[in-house]
Amino acid sequence: MLLNDERHELCAIGRRLAGTGLVTGASGNISVRSGDLVAVTPGGMMLDRMEPADCPVVTMSAQLVEGDRAPSSETPMHLALYEATPAAAIVHTHSTYGAVVATTMPELPPIHYNTLLLGGVVKVAEYATYGTPELAENVRKAMAGGKRAALLANHGGVAIGGDLDEAFENARLLEWLCGVYVRAKAIGEPRVLTEEELAKVVERGLTPPEFPRVT
Repeated sequence: MLLNDERHELCAIGRRLAGTGLVTGASGNISVRSGDLVAVTPGGMMLDRMEPADCPVVTMSAQLVEGDRAPSSETPMHLALYEATPAAAIVHTHSTYGAVVATTMPELPPIHYNTLLLGGVVKVAEYATYGTPELAENVRKAMAGGKRAALLANHGGVAIGGDLDEAFENARLLEWLCGVYVRAKAIGEPRVLTEEELAKVVERGLTPPEFPRVT
């Protein structure tokens, strides 16, 4: 089976996403890249019920090379991000607080210094119908400049990483930051960190890890 280890990893991360509430039902999708091949979750299937053989393998040009199930409808977005970033894994969620911020804000401001781990201010990609080239392009633009995560207007969030564990943790951090912002707004106006304050954090060494080379 092509990308056997990677497809097992997809299933493990799918269970973790469902267990932490970052996805519900058949929402959300995951992928992992190895060279010119990408293993991706199938469309319309609950992520905590997948088996490795359920996860199709496609080329970077979206050609199906192995698997009986259709790839996720968001495969165009995954492939666009692999083309535009050094990522080796991508996690797309429909998490609650991420969706709230993505429905109301043009960006998630830096209300906590851990925002730096996602590349700074998290942009909200302009709305487009799910699974379309337009959405893929909007997300690619929102992730420009070394971002590790973005929100999708009226939709959810996406995070990238050097492996699936890192992409999952970035998705979880994104949801935590959105949750802090939403809860802070309930009791007052959140204080946003300045560029100078963030620069001092960078001086202390808090930066995203480097992406490993995709082989």
